[in-house]
Amino acid sequence: MDDAKELERATFAAGCFWGIEAAFRQIKGVVETAVGYTGGTVPEPNYKKVCSGRTGHAEAVGIVFDPAVVSYEKLLDTFWNMHDPTQVNRQGPDTGTNYRSAIFYHSMEQKKLAEASRDRLAVSEKYRGKTIATEIVPASQFWKAEESHQQYYEKCSRGYCTSQKYWE
Repeated sequence: MDDAKELERATFAAGCFWGIEAAFRQIKGVVETAVGYTGGTVPEPNYKKVCSGRTGHAEAVGIVFDPAVVSYEKLLDTFWNMHDPTQVNRQGPDTGTNYRSAIFYHSMEQKKLAEASRDRLAVSEKYRGKTIATEIVPASQFWKAEESHQQYYEKCSRGYCTSQKYWE
């Protein structure tokens, strides 16, 4: 008898997608990651279009995970700790709507867990007096970014990304 759960999807945006992908790739139970674009209205976006700020898309990481190994709550904890969710449309030196903080939920259970984790963070000492700017919205089509952006953090010898400070 095989009682293994099926794999699930999660999608997060937390600034530049390079370091975000690298952080999630290190979590046991994360089976696959891809950087890409989601949350906008322009079909078949690419990096140049998304950086223009006219597509509505965010740089995001699509994750496939095994919930028998890692919980969605653990992924949420990682997400909250890898960036500053009080910044609006920016992370570090990167600015624009494409760098916004967002959780794109794939089920009503994910929505419920994301909202509960945001609400706990909002009343914690960590961000006292600040507003959590993170959007929690339904997942829409995820457009995989160009191959040159996939696993970029590993390709560039662990340089650049501001999110690095949150997880190393």
